[in-house]
Amino acid sequence: MAEHNEVAYTTADGNDYEAHEQTYEGFIKLVKYGTAAVVVILAMMAIFLT
Repeated sequence: MAEHNEVAYTTADGNDYEAHEQTYEGFIKLVKYGTAAVVVILAMMAIFLT
């Protein structure tokens, strides 16, 4: 049976945790500003299309 004493991502070569964090922060910004843009568009549609 395989040994499961160590967590794989801490022992794997080539992992770049800093790049992972930057990608995640970029994703969160995209979601935040994307949601705000959709809210603004919907508000403008409600104002000007009724």
